[in-house]
Amino acid sequence: MSQKVDISHRTIVFIAVFILGLWLTILIRDLLLLLFVALILMSALSPLVNFLAKYRVPKALGIAISYVIIISLFGGIIASLLPPVIEESSKLFTALPNVVNPLLNNLNVDKNILQSEFANFSKNLITFLVGAFDNFLTITFLLVLTFYLLLEKEKLEDRISALFVGREQRIKNIIVQLEEKLGAWLRGQVVLSVIIGLLSYIGLTLLNIPYALPLALLAGIMEIIPVIGPIISAVPAIALGFTISPLVAAGAAATYFIIQQLENHLIVPQVMKRAVGLNPLIVILAIAIGGRLLGIAGALLAVPIVVVLQVVVMEVIQSQRVEK
Repeated sequence: MSQKVDISHRTIVFIAVFILGLWLTILIRDLLLLLFVALILMSALSPLVNFLAKYRVPKALGIAISYVIIISLFGGIIASLLPPVIEESSKLFTALPNVVNPLLNNLNVDKNILQSEFANFSKNLITFLVGAFDNFLTITFLLVLTFYLLLEKEKLEDRISALFVGREQRIKNIIVQLEEKLGAWLRGQVVLSVIIGLLSYIGLTLLNIPYALPLALLAGIMEIIPVIGPIISAVPAIALGFTISPLVAAGAAATYFIIQQLENHLIVPQVMKRAVGLNPLIVILAIAIGGRLLGIAGALLAVPIVVVLQVVVMEVIQSQRVEK
């Protein structure tokens, strides 16, 4: 005997709204990731803005000063490194033909293939410039979004917490914890880049590989990109090693391999443990799962996403214990 199943209008509306929300989330996932990055930047800059506010600096002016300080800091570092980097990089590009030609001869690579690829470079130049302009607009939008998030930070916290009647203070505490953790993660990421750059410079200098400074700077910058970044930064160093001897090239490869292993199993877990309080094993698993699901962006944002989940889950567990 068949049984009749009644589905209420409320259930139908809920399912429809859920599917629509999931569809919209997929459509705007890039914008959501950008918003998440803006929240991380807001969390990292918030202590500096609050520090300036203690001296009665207007908030908008404090945010602008924070932008100027950060940009000037990075600009000063780049300016101090730029002359030797330009000098050594120019020597590097001058030496590249002498490095590449012997490698191609040893590897029996057809030079005509490379020549045809370089011939297509001019055709792809417009696409490259359009992509660079698009990235510039994205960064500009990100900075503007971060500015307004910092400007409206307290109001946004109050409005979000007001949605949870009777639990306003608890929700506000969660938001504050999330901001502290996300800001600490970004500062930890900067520390990681500095450590990797220094280790690379020391290793390349000990091997007497030329152009150690720009190569180490490249390694520090590429640290931002999980998995692929260290591989990209290792290629020119290994190639330059071949200009000295195959043994030096092997030493360069071993140096980058050791640094990457230290990074994956010691430096990243320990730095992130101190910054956000996550277990090193969780950090490693989070980066691996994030990279598998969303590629480079997923691996890069895996730790802050886990931080958010950790804070929310711990708060839910604590609230259930209090209710019992």
